[in-house]
Amino acid sequence: MIIFAVMDLPYLIQDIVNLSEGDLLQKGADSIAIKTLLIDSRRVSNPTESVFLAVKGDRHNGHHFLNEAYQKGIRAFIVDEEINVNSVNGSWVIKVPNTLNTLQLLAHKHRKSYTFPTIGITGSNGKTIVKEWLYQLLKEEYNIVRSPKSYNSQVGVPLSLWNIDNSHNFGIFEAGVSKPGEMGALEFMIQPTVGIITNLGGAHDEGFKNWDEKAKEKLRLFEKSQDLIYCRDFLPLQNVLTKKTQYQQLNIFSWSKKLPADLMVGKLDKGEVDTIIQAVYKNDFIKITIPFIDDASIENCITCWATLLHLGYTNDWVNKRMKSLAPIAMRLELKEGLNHCSVINDYYNSDFGSLEIALDFMVQQKQQPNKTIILSDILQSGKLDDELYKSVANLLDSKGIKKIIGIGKNISLQKSCFPSNAKFYDSTSTFVQSVDVSQFKNETILLKGARPFGFEQISALFQKRVHETVLEINLNSVIHNLNYFKAQIKPETKVMAMVKAFSYGSGSFEIANVLQYNLVDYLAVAYADEGVELRKAGITIPIMVMNPEQHGYDIMIQNRLEPEIYSFKVFELFIQALKRSGYNETSGYPVHIKLDTGMHRLGFDQSDLHKLIIHIKNNKFICVKSVFSHLATADDPLHKAFTKQQITLFDELSQKLIENLGGDIIRHIVNSAGAVSIPEAQFDMVRLGIGMYGISPFPVHQSKLEPVSELKTTISQIKHIPAHDSVGYARMEMPTKEITIATVPIGYADGLRRSLGKRKGYMLIKGKKASIIGNVCMDMCMLDVTDIDVEEGDEVLVFGKELPIQKFAKLMDTITYEALTGISARVKRVYFQE
Repeated sequence: MIIFAVMDLPYLIQDIVNLSEGDLLQKGADSIAIKTLLIDSRRVSNPTESVFLAVKGDRHNGHHFLNEAYQKGIRAFIVDEEINVNSVNGSWVIKVPNTLNTLQLLAHKHRKSYTFPTIGITGSNGKTIVKEWLYQLLKEEYNIVRSPKSYNSQVGVPLSLWNIDNSHNFGIFEAGVSKPGEMGALEFMIQPTVGIITNLGGAHDEGFKNWDEKAKEKLRLFEKSQDLIYCRDFLPLQNVLTKKTQYQQLNIFSWSKKLPADLMVGKLDKGEVDTIIQAVYKNDFIKITIPFIDDASIENCITCWATLLHLGYTNDWVNKRMKSLAPIAMRLELKEGLNHCSVINDYYNSDFGSLEIALDFMVQQKQQPNKTIILSDILQSGKLDDELYKSVANLLDSKGIKKIIGIGKNISLQKSCFPSNAKFYDSTSTFVQSVDVSQFKNETILLKGARPFGFEQISALFQKRVHETVLEINLNSVIHNLNYFKAQIKPETKVMAMVKAFSYGSGSFEIANVLQYNLVDYLAVAYADEGVELRKAGITIPIMVMNPEQHGYDIMIQNRLEPEIYSFKVFELFIQALKRSGYNETSGYPVHIKLDTGMHRLGFDQSDLHKLIIHIKNNKFICVKSVFSHLATADDPLHKAFTKQQITLFDELSQKLIENLGGDIIRHIVNSAGAVSIPEAQFDMVRLGIGMYGISPFPVHQSKLEPVSELKTTISQIKHIPAHDSVGYARMEMPTKEITIATVPIGYADGLRRSLGKRKGYMLIKGKKASIIGNVCMDMCMLDVTDIDVEEGDEVLVFGKELPIQKFAKLMDTITYEALTGISARVKRVYFQE
């Protein structure tokens, strides 16, 4: 995602030419004041004040999107390839050796012009939390500029630094690396005066030989810093700091639970909702109270505590601030709302940068044409209100947001900045009391509010009422898995993403929106009605229908859905449908030819090929977009010879087809498993299915994928069952001793098979196994929680990261495909994206 900074002193394009140290290939028609560094043509917001840098990655090349950026109004470009400057006529074009290096160089020079204190944060985990909590703790003391969300990469850091302007007097930036050699560029840009290492853990272990190498790379961020805060309990860090002379100039502040340190943490007293942390500092006993009880939050709070003490704040001051720390929402949340609305929740903080990110996510949603924002006051922006809300209004206008509701006294006083139809309320309670929810229909609604405004009340109004079992889908994991497979295939190979069967149980348009935004080439569905729903939801990329039915041909043609043609009967019937529809495009209607090379399910046989070629050549109504087949055992090495036989036959048959038909026909045969295990069979396109959802039959690849879904429920009621009493239908559980049971609202109508009953299956509560006892009911089941400290309302994990879907499927004696697709549509889907 791209940050669009509103700067007090924008650079003239002539300044950018000088700062970039590049060659000016073409002078633009007009001078431009540059406020924005842009690397994503999909996110153009203020084109007349932007310069587009054509940055290249492993799977993308920004030079391919110059025309799109130009069409959207960009008139300044930085490139590192030869281009036809006439294609961006009237624009400024700067040629540099490497656009990524130039992006970082611009950020470095911009950062260098400001001399205020800057904290740099790195570590394996907790960087974003520590950064956001330090912002909460210090925002009343300083005007702070900070990395938005988790912008800590080679492109995220420079875009974050470009946000610095003259209103700021303190900076907090995070830096993340995945392999040796990356931190040097981040240090060059951030130039931190104060360093923080949160911890040293297993994240990105695959990129480093060992933890010593990882520790050395992390510490490179602080080679020119003045101060460093870290935990002595991470011994590789301690070893590097002791041995390397370049760190001797650092003023080090350490904390530890085990070793002598500046802040020696002692007793942790965990309550129901908070924790008292005791420590020794400068020979005095001190303590703080934090509103968290989980270990990760405690560790992150101690890091903040140590930082504030080192910066000179008294413990009384720190303790007071710590008590009011708010949890950090790391993810945007997309839910189904009332009246065919979608609701995006992002109400833990509200600043200009995070507003930009939330709006970008909102614009990705194509399922509803109308976009609505409910926005609170933006707190501690460091800008005058009239300037701030003019920028907000311009941003909303550039994103096409037509319905605006402002909540708060500050934004209400600036109503003149917004369109005349915008509505304003002094407080959340005033809005809740007066709003008519029935007036919101077929809209995507973004709730963007600072935490003190309590937008949870608004979310509850719009949220569709369903039972408390939810399937959480992490859209970042879908993107991660997609990119993992893209990295395993040839750059020129296309990607067809399978979204059939409700995207393997994960959702329909919600998944398709993400895939379309991330530039897959094709989508594939099983039946026409699935494709029609995607078209209605704003999906515009090509969609193949794998099981076209005769009664659906007309609606397929109306929605430009491309059928799989697998028999002469289907061929003739679809031609008749085209004639009936009056289709007369000279290019022909796109279709996909299915060949049977051994699966023996659908497809033309080898003996059909000559007749098929004649049929196609004599028909002007269709155009063959692809020819494909289906491997029977791509995931089973035992049948490697048969798989090779299928591939050889497909290669032979598809070549004959293309030789006779001519044209640019795509060939594809491998699925997710085949794409990584049989790279020679990738041909022109691969079909990614269950692999995108985090499942691989190969351990080496499974370890690199992220689970997409977590099925969760909650405890409805707790009962104590005497010995020799019974539980559930048919009295299938008759304990020999007293037990405690918990009833949870998930049953076989939700996808929980009855075979999991009678203690065969289990769920996790607080990380502990709770056996499913008795028979599974239609809408609920009972768990044995005798040895678990539980309360009604506690969360229960059915499957997820701690209980993988593969294990859940095995308990049900089935495959992961069936387990995922078997989750009922009545189970609420909730979507998250960082």
